[in-house]
Amino acid sequence: VQLQASGGGLVQPGGSLRLSCVASGSINVMAWYLQAPGKQRELVATITSDGVTSCKDSVVKGRFSISRDNAKNTVFLQMSSLDPEDTAVYYCVNGIYRGRYYYPHHWGQGTQVTVSS
Repeated sequence: VQLQASGGGLVQPGGSLRLSCVASGSINVMAWYLQAPGKQRELVATITSDGVTSCKDSVVKGRFSISRDNAKNTVFLQMSSLDPEDTAVYYCVNGIYRGRYYYPHHWGQGTQVTVSS
């Protein structure tokens, strides 16, 4: 599975961005992770093939939503009310759930999101 993320860039505080990730191959539960400067990667949101979503509230705070288009093998992360603390590299991931835990299997190359005035 190969994952190609896009849509990152420079945005002003309070702005919005929509990240996209196109996958080649068979995908399962898709996710977005972020890695802020000097910090570890952390899970942002997941979405199953049936469209069931889960978000990390401490990161998302009601501002981000994950969606997917199975016909196009594409997953999206819509981000709004962006804050400088959201500045990070965002990674598209394919993985699975085992019980309550998400296991990433394939990582995309990451797309940089910078929130700054």
